[in-house]
Amino acid sequence: MTPFLKWAGGKRWLAKQLREQFPSAIGTYVEPFLGSGAVFFDFLPKRAVLSDANSELIQTYLAVRDFPREVHERLGEFHEIHSKEFYYAQRSASPDDAIGRASRFIYLNRTCWNGLYRVNKKNQFNVPIGTKTAVLYPEDNFQAISEALSSLEIKCCDFEVSIDEARFGDLIYVDPPYTVKHNLNGFLKYNQNIFSWDDQVRLHDSLVRARARGCHIVVSNADHQSVRDLYADFDDLRAVPRSSVIAGNSSARGATSELLVVHHG
Repeated sequence: MTPFLKWAGGKRWLAKQLREQFPSAIGTYVEPFLGSGAVFFDFLPKRAVLSDANSELIQTYLAVRDFPREVHERLGEFHEIHSKEFYYAQRSASPDDAIGRASRFIYLNRTCWNGLYRVNKKNQFNVPIGTKTAVLYPEDNFQAISEALSSLEIKCCDFEVSIDEARFGDLIYVDPPYTVKHNLNGFLKYNQNIFSWDDQVRLHDSLVRARARGCHIVVSNADHQSVRDLYADFDDLRAVPRSSVIAGNSSARGATSELLVVHHG
């Protein structure tokens, strides 16, 4: 199933390889850095806890789950009147209803520069308009997405909350912002709250606790020595090649790799 959002650092390109690392039988699928949900929509588990610290993102998922037809219709209206002026009017808007907030979020996500989510110090979305003009896509099926989300737990919370609730046999997939030690890289700028190196350590420690409870764990993270050192107490670390295409400067694009950490409980 195709995600309805695009997300900086999203894992559509890696979803199949990640799924190959998942055990054949799991309890509940837990994803605490939801973003576009590319891995979830590829995997489509029957039981899941989907969470993120971004409240606007989670409100959008809930609205698509509860009001798929209304959100689709509103996006159709936006599709007809999309323009530079309308984009910036929506960027400054603050709808007071769930359908309006979700439609605005999806509209901005689809028409802003590179699908970034970034806010200023006043918590105001500030990404400029991009080159894409389509607000509705041929593959859009909000009803099917609603049905896929209908029986799942979806909540706004810190990653540690969801991970600490996972139990024996559950599968935890984490894809945090790619912070590395002594380096505040560009991915931090996509988040309202900076994801610090201390958060990376806190994430690792929460996964160690989950491992002790018998959870399955798959992590995608920055392939950097500091991250490798952090996860040295996990047995299965592997590099996965990828191409970086999001950098504004073409010299910053090119072949790189990401780190996978795998533990089967």
